[in-house]
Amino acid sequence: MKRFWLVLLSLGLVLAFSASAMAVDVKFSGEFYAAGMYLDKTKLTKDTGTDGASTAFYYQRLRVQTDFIVSPGLKLVTRFDAMERIWGGDRTDPSKAPTTLATDSAGTRAETENIAIDWAYIDYASPIGTFNVGYMNYGATGTVFGNSSKPVGRIKYSYAIGPATINAAYSKVMDKSFSAVTSSTATDADQDVYQVEGVYTWKDGKVGLAVNYYRYADTRVTGPNYTKNYYQFTPYAIAKIGPVALQAELIYATGKAKEYDGFAPGTDKTLSNLAGWIDATATFAPVYFGGTFAYISGDDPNTLDKEEGGTLSGGTDWNPCLIMFNQDLAYWLGTLQGYNSTSNASGMGAKGSSLTAPGAWFGQGRVGVRPIPVLDIMASLSYATADKKPLGVLSNTFGWEVDVTGTYKLTNNLSYMLGGAYFFTGDYYKGIGASNVVQNDFMLINKLTLTF
Repeated sequence: MKRFWLVLLSLGLVLAFSASAMAVDVKFSGEFYAAGMYLDKTKLTKDTGTDGASTAFYYQRLRVQTDFIVSPGLKLVTRFDAMERIWGGDRTDPSKAPTTLATDSAGTRAETENIAIDWAYIDYASPIGTFNVGYMNYGATGTVFGNSSKPVGRIKYSYAIGPATINAAYSKVMDKSFSAVTSSTATDADQDVYQVEGVYTWKDGKVGLAVNYYRYADTRVTGPNYTKNYYQFTPYAIAKIGPVALQAELIYATGKAKEYDGFAPGTDKTLSNLAGWIDATATFAPVYFGGTFAYISGDDPNTLDKEEGGTLSGGTDWNPCLIMFNQDLAYWLGTLQGYNSTSNASGMGAKGSSLTAPGAWFGQGRVGVRPIPVLDIMASLSYATADKKPLGVLSNTFGWEVDVTGTYKLTNNLSYMLGGAYFFTGDYYKGIGASNVVQNDFMLINKLTLTF
């Protein structure tokens, strides 16, 4: 009898573990890169006594997505970033900025240097549509232009009817409610975003329209007691017509940039910010040609009751050049500083000495060749100028940049990129001093990328 129960128990354990193994299928995907960067000057100022020296270092990041597939229509999606650090470099002191999140992470920079969980959400394909609930990607709509992806707590719903899809989402960007880790004496001081999007897809492209409503009330408690309420309209199109691949997007934000409480002093500000781009690439194998035009409206310093810039930008996902408006450079090295707080920030988000956003006009032409299927060589020439000059700044010219890159696919999953850039610094970075002198800059970069 004892042996009978032992065998029965053993069979039960086998069945139990077998059921668990059969109930959950696990899929992994991700990316690892290791790169080396050399920058000739870390500041655009010259002959000041504090000009930036050259710098060179290696850096890396591992990003892994894991899908736990519970059943054909139900899965748990997770993603983490790990070992995001400079080789041999100093680690971030978590006590200096313990709550400041990394640009595209749900963790702080100190956490991503070890490991930070970014995504954890349920993906449920029900008979009435697909539901996503949890921490997931936020800030990416339409084309890459204007996107600043980061993990945020969201509830998202999607329903497809043939080639058309309707998306609706609620996103909690910031929460200032009283909790075990937050001391607060007020409510309704959060950052909330509501979105509705319609997308129509066909074989060679898609068109869509996203409408967002933003209610940012975190300044009601921390000061100066105003709420930012505005709508954002984003029509976009992606299409391939013969040998030409086209992308276009328009973004318009309108509403209240500052709406003060009745008991609080202050002048309300209306918001009217416009951004857009069009990008085309024509391929005639083995050669291809491309061009990009982008625009961000700047804030007019003479209209004190209106804000025309500062809310919209080209986004941190869009990196048109290796130096100018490049997020990787900003993250790993920092923004290149000129005089009077002028700077080269990612997403055409440069700031002026009066802390108003100048916006930008940007144009780029590029040509590439693929002499063999595994090798891609590309050269580009870019130019950018400010839309509005901040008070006192003498010039609106950001400058010219020449980029040359070569990417070689060692295998289907492993590629190596070598690139160089030369930035002809514009007089915008002279700030408000006519006698200020700026200097040109150049960079070399190589990057090994593994995808799986």
